[in-house]
Amino acid sequence: MPELLYDLVFRAQRIVTPDGEVAGCVAVRDGRIAAVLPFDAAVDGEVVDLAADEVLIPGLVDTHVHVNEPGRTEWEGFASATAAAALGGVTTLIDMPLNSIPPTVDVAALETKRDAAREKCHVDVGFWGGAVSGNLADLRPLHDAGVFGFKCFLLHSGVEEFPPLPPGELEPVLRELVACGSRLIVHAEDAESIDRATPPDGSAYARFLASRPRGAENLAIAWLLERARWTGAAVHVLHLSSSDALPMLASARRDGVDVTVETCPHYLTFAAETVPDGATQYKCCPPIREEANRELLWAGLGDGVIDIVVSDHSPCTPELKRLDTGDFGEAWGGIASLQVGLPVVWSGARVRGHTLTEVVGWMATTPARLANLDAKGAIVPGRDADLVVFAPDEATVVDVQRLAHRNPVTPYDGCALTGVVRGTWLRGRRIEVTGTPQGRLLRRGEP
Repeated sequence: MPELLYDLVFRAQRIVTPDGEVAGCVAVRDGRIAAVLPFDAAVDGEVVDLAADEVLIPGLVDTHVHVNEPGRTEWEGFASATAAAALGGVTTLIDMPLNSIPPTVDVAALETKRDAAREKCHVDVGFWGGAVSGNLADLRPLHDAGVFGFKCFLLHSGVEEFPPLPPGELEPVLRELVACGSRLIVHAEDAESIDRATPPDGSAYARFLASRPRGAENLAIAWLLERARWTGAAVHVLHLSSSDALPMLASARRDGVDVTVETCPHYLTFAAETVPDGATQYKCCPPIREEANRELLWAGLGDGVIDIVVSDHSPCTPELKRLDTGDFGEAWGGIASLQVGLPVVWSGARVRGHTLTEVVGWMATTPARLANLDAKGAIVPGRDADLVVFAPDEATVVDVQRLAHRNPVTPYDGCALTGVVRGTWLRGRRIEVTGTPQGRLLRRGEP
């Protein structure tokens, strides 16, 4: 029988596919997965033999990343963000529409952002559009220009140039997105509830936690679900931190509401009881809640109410974190984690009895499906050869000074984790973050 001709072949005893783990060969031709073959298949092409302790998984898809360029590139930027992504096994990310200047709320701003990203990206990058007060007429042009959906805030976003979507404007936006066939992704916290809560000033984490109560999150999610029910719109709840909301999300889904849900590694890892006072590197909104709440979020992942785990990578400079004063009221809210998300989630998942196949589903396959990235997220013939060699049993300790993030601030510094990314390939080419960037700028609907 003649040998088969491929550009590259990965041979491994463990390959994570949508059907579970298999031993075999993943053959690559012209940047795509050409075939998944038996382990002992005769092949012609460069062969990458994985070690006995390595697993081949698809490149992760992170649909919640704040790159911040242009305008706040000192916070991150496309070069550093995509290098960190590649080193962490992320081969595709979708950039959020705010924290850059200008925000991505019209086509001109989208093109400005694409110009800023061009020739800097080590991984493939797509873009969300923004739905803000007054830009209803810009949504269809942004959709036609290739954004992957639209983000809104139901309260102040933290930056003046990205205002919240007022209650009276949400329903028209949802109806417009139904007409476009697009999804609204929502930062769901109720503004009035937070305005009436304890002010977050000072170094006590308990006081900051009280300033962003679960009720604010629960109320906003309930309010969003009803409007999705009325309009038939597709909505996505960003960074779920309140486990209280899980029953109503499950109920709405049983009723036919098109709602999807994400949570983030920090909500699955940390607990309010152990956040030190003054440790503003832990500040994020909505906040890290109690240990019991964390375990219920894990249960929500296990039973499918929560669909995906994405980073919400939202970095800033050390000065903006106010590490000097430890004042949670003054510090920027956001956690940097893009490079460490896979070992963080795997470390938590394995001790709770979850499999690596499940983790890949939460962090690669399902995010790709929700973003309609049909060429990403799974080791399946015809998809992009975005592949990661992962050593799931290797121990590591996070050293913030060795991360590719632009600024050395993360609550994961010093965390002991299990799992190491040993190599990342984008469309069949190994990513070398010191070399020429090979990532593409993605548009919705393009192959």
